[in-house]
Amino acid sequence: MDIFRTKTVEQSIRDTEDPEHQLRKRLTAVDLTVFGIGVIIGTGIFVLTGQVAKEVAGPAVALSFVVAGIVCGLAALCYAEFASTIPVAGSAYTFSFATLGEFPAWVIGWDLLLELALAAAVVAVGWSGYFASMLTSIGIPLPASIAGDDPVVNVPAVLIIAILTAILVAGIKLSSRVNLILVITKVAVVLLVIVAGLFFVKAANYTPFIPAAEATPRVGGLNAPLIQVLFGISPVAFGVIGIFSAAAIVFFAFIGFDIVATAAEETIQPQRDVPRGILGSLAICTFLYVAVSLVVVGMQKYSQLSTAAPLSDAFTSVGHPWLAAIISVGAIAGLTTVVLVLLLGQTRVLFAMSRDGLMPRGLAKVHPKFGTPARLTLVIGVVTMALAGFVSFGELAELVNIGTLFAFVVVSIGVMVLRRTRPDLPRAFRAPLVPVLPILSVLACLYLMLNLPVETWLRFVIWMVIGVVFYFGYGYRHSRTAAPPVKQPR
Repeated sequence: MDIFRTKTVEQSIRDTEDPEHQLRKRLTAVDLTVFGIGVIIGTGIFVLTGQVAKEVAGPAVALSFVVAGIVCGLAALCYAEFASTIPVAGSAYTFSFATLGEFPAWVIGWDLLLELALAAAVVAVGWSGYFASMLTSIGIPLPASIAGDDPVVNVPAVLIIAILTAILVAGIKLSSRVNLILVITKVAVVLLVIVAGLFFVKAANYTPFIPAAEATPRVGGLNAPLIQVLFGISPVAFGVIGIFSAAAIVFFAFIGFDIVATAAEETIQPQRDVPRGILGSLAICTFLYVAVSLVVVGMQKYSQLSTAAPLSDAFTSVGHPWLAAIISVGAIAGLTTVVLVLLLGQTRVLFAMSRDGLMPRGLAKVHPKFGTPARLTLVIGVVTMALAGFVSFGELAELVNIGTLFAFVVVSIGVMVLRRTRPDLPRAFRAPLVPVLPILSVLACLYLMLNLPVETWLRFVIWMVIGVVFYFGYGYRHSRTAAPPVKQPR
């Protein structure tokens, strides 16, 4: 069984020219950068900042954002090289198929489906919470059965996914314009938080900047980071260990720059513009994250921060609830763009897998009018609506993190493999210091993965086993890269 058969770069590019499965090229470097900012800035700033500062890292959460940003930066350089070399939908899935083979590509594609589906649903549920809070503040409370902490059906989450699915079906350019308007709104709100918050910063709130490590039930048992279990370290929060544990959690805030690569096939000049979009959006968002986290922990003692809406509640605590209302609007705009781009990324990964026959190929048909994989987009929209409407997620954000880090490891390895196997390929962007940089990327990602809880690892392994069964039950037998059967002589 040739499960490691590869698909050449040339074949991947030829597949994009098939009229029935051809996406329209409409995007520029600005569109891609805005897509990146649109999906990166969201839950990390508006939710995770307070939770992680209060429970894991203290004021040093800013350092956690720096660590996570550096890890993402190493992987981003690898993504940029791949995207400029293979400007085809599918991102890490497509890159893996060209370097490591079909089965590794399937594994990474299956992994990305988990990452993007869960992330879109989780963020939609967060959007619902902010939306319900805003309506309550203007005297229109929603019933707890449709928008509470434990609703029967999370109606606002379902509706926002339905609206964004319709936008994605209607065309990539319309999606980019809607995203641009919402990104401008939320970036303006983030800058307002930084500037206005500086007036309320108290130096005493930064002391101690790295709180002393302490045992905590929150990171005991299956909730303990795997690295602490493997090396027999007593589960602790805060301290230097807390900075890295927090980095593994706030890593969720950076998820998205890799999705820019999924839009390479729809970019007018992908060799030039995709690397700019990936690296530009990551740099801008890292700066904003560090700035906001420093301001928030300076405004309010880390132990008193809210874990539900830390930015809004920080301004309320200093007597400016009107700013809290503006932040809620920014959060709603911010989370909307996150859901939009996550849905976009998921459709493009599944589109590439379907076009290769690893998923039903009929899903990869492009709408003749809109130039989008409309059928596939609708399927993904319905599945994500079901997840957001009926599933209670708990701490599944960490499951999204492990999936993303795994994808980064595979892409980093793939860059080294393709440099060795196809040194002749034209590369508009070349990652520096290969193989040192990809090796550092692999090690950094693996270290963050080890800082995730044991329970997260168990869930990840179960999902991967399900994927392997699906591959051998369907994908392997329907793959378009399978060699045609040899006719036996009579």
